Parts: sequence; structure tokens; C-alpha cells
Amino acid sequence: MPCGCSDCKTPQYFDDRHARKELRKYHRAGPRKTTRHLIEQLRASGASGTLLDIGCGTGILSFELLEAGLSTATCIDAAAASLSAARAEADRRALTGRITWTEGDFVELAGSVPGADVVTLDRVVCCYPAYRPLLEQAAQHSRRYLALVYPRERWLVRLVIGLENLWLRIRGSEFRAFVHSPASIDEVLRKAGFTVSRSDRTLVWEARLYARPGSKEPSAAPPS
Repeated sequence: MPCGCSDCKTPQYFDDRHARKELRKYHRAGPRKTTRHLIEQLRASGASGTLLDIGCGTGILSFELLEAGLSTATCIDAAAASLSAARAEADRRALTGRITWTEGDFVELAGSVPGADVVTLDRVVCCYPAYRPLLEQAAQHSRRYLALVYPRERWLVRLVIGLENLWLRIRGSEFRAFVHSPASIDEVLRKAGFTVSRSDRTLVWEARLYARPGSKEPSAAPPS
């Protein structure tokens, strides 16, 4: 999981080793399934313009969306190791000139972050114990679309994440993951003026695309 929250000890968890592992997997097999869901949802909706990638991690979602046609990206993450790896990968892909990098907690930095046509949070909500301020600020920064991935509220998911948190505690890590109510997430975004446009699920994760009223979707299939 990438992350944007400074309170959840992200640099401790998302270190150099983690970043290298993420990129190795990406180079070998492409984006993970939930990231592919977000990409497909945005492509099918005809999303265009600028991107704000909150908790960008090693930048994989941003790279894919820029190569799919979005113009520029603002990438924010609290883990310096993730951003360092992302910058190197962006340079390798000749995308450096289209990306602005910012290290820190998005909620704390929100006042200085520009808005965008598309805002993404790929496995980021689960890093925040207080998710409402995160989603409220993310919604305020989105002009058209807000796409996110978060854990499904199922007993099996809670068990898995609980065991992961226990293992982290045993290892001495202060990082924790959280399962927040999907209904509460939906409530925050609907109050901000969004409606659900598309949704996909895996066993553990929910990938959802929210749109503001008037965000035009193509009547035909999206371009390949």
C-alpha cells in the first residue's frame, strides 16, 4: 500500500526495500489488479486533464494514467523512499517533466496543493486512522473524478488486516492499517457532491470511481 499519512509511521514501513520490491513486481507483471481497476474505470469514463495522486507510493498509477492520456500529475507521499524510487522510475520513462513531487501528509499540505481534474487514492484510505479529513480534502481538490481503493468491510478482511497489524507490532513497527466503513466513505463523498460512477471488487479490496454531476462519459467504447 502506498500512503500519504505522516501519523501512521509510513517511512518506517515504506522503506527502500519495500519500494524496490514494488517496482520489481511492476516491471515483471504490470500494475496490481486494483490499480488496473482504477485505470480501466477512468479510461472508460473518458477522464482527461490533470491528476492529483495522493499517497502515490512508487508512482505506478501516475505513470499509467499519464501514458494513457492525462496531461500532468501532482504526486504526494509521506515516504521519502517511495518518492525517491518513483522519481528514478519517472526519469527512466521520460515522464519527469510532467510530474510534480511533494513529500508529506496530504491533509497537512492540502492548502498549498493545487486542484486537479482527477484525484486518486489507491490503497491510501486504509493508512489513515482519521479518514474523513483525508476524503473531505481530496474531494475539495477534485474538479471531476475521485478514484479510490479501500479494504472491503468483511470479517475475513478484518481478520487478515488484524493479523498483519499483530505481526507488525511483534516486529516493532508502529505502522497500522485500518478497515473503515464503506458506507461512511460513501457518505463523505456524496456530501461533497459526488456519485458512484463505477465499482469493482476483489476478495479484499473495493475500487470505486466517483464523479461530479456533469462529468461527461463517452457514449462509445473508450479508445484503446
